[in-house]
Amino acid sequence: MQLKDRLREIRQKRGTTLLRVAEAVKISVSYLSDLERGRAKPSLDTLERLAEFYEMSVADLVSGIEGWGTHSVEGLAPGIIALLEKKEIDERTAQDLNRIELRGKRPQTEEEWRILYQNLKFIMMPYLKQDEAVEEE
Repeated sequence: MQLKDRLREIRQKRGTTLLRVAEAVKISVSYLSDLERGRAKPSLDTLERLAEFYEMSVADLVSGIEGWGTHSVEGLAPGIIALLEKKEIDERTAQDLNRIELRGKRPQTEEEWRILYQNLKFIMMPYLKQDEAVEEE
């Protein structure tokens, strides 16, 4: 089952309309329709609001969805793929970077992703060193 099918199935089992769900979750009817047709991918925030509306956890909402939790290079932003190919970052870091979005915007170019990564690495350095120390023990 795909996410689009799961979202439609839950809504229909609950006997509710696109309009009612969209209003409660504070998204447009057309966006919800796009989600149910597989034309759009929801943010985690949207999934959380849908799960809350349906009175279930996000885990239950996405239960049984094919490929949930699997990652592929094809799903990465082009700038991140370039950094990965140049071995400037590893696959785990690439997946983590790919989740970053601020107010619906994401870096677009390879250089913007590089700058973001370098800044995050600088900020996180004390924590990363702590993790390395724990792993060595």
